[in-house]
Amino acid sequence: MTLRFIAALLFSLPATAATIDVHVTGTAGGKGNVNVAVCDRERFLKQCAYTGSVPARDGETVVTIKGVPAGTWAVLAYQDENANGELDRNLIGIPRENYGFSRDARGRFGPPSFEDAAMPIRDEAATATVRLH
Repeated sequence: MTLRFIAALLFSLPATAATIDVHVTGTAGGKGNVNVAVCDRERFLKQCAYTGSVPARDGETVVTIKGVPAGTWAVLAYQDENANGELDRNLIGIPRENYGFSRDARGRFGPPSFEDAAMPIRDEAATATVRLH
């Protein structure tokens, strides 16, 4: 085999991606779902590329997100107690359902910045912990 053929073969192999086990703490079992989103800087707090949802368990709920490419990502989670698929808010926009971010990031007057919640993800299994508030 020539070196050019070997190089072409290596570059044609599919890129691997990570599986992230998101441990969401502070959940109440039997109350809706726990929804998780993994976001890049561009889509942070918008339409995140990787999401998952499972029924809430008492104390801690694990949501597995597969196929996340290597890079810098922020993880956010909330307990959707009424299972309507969105984070419910009051009239002035403050969340009525518990939520949290990776690295326990918190904002002063609103959500934290991407930088505060960001974490590196490699091409392997990863774990993130999100504590609901």
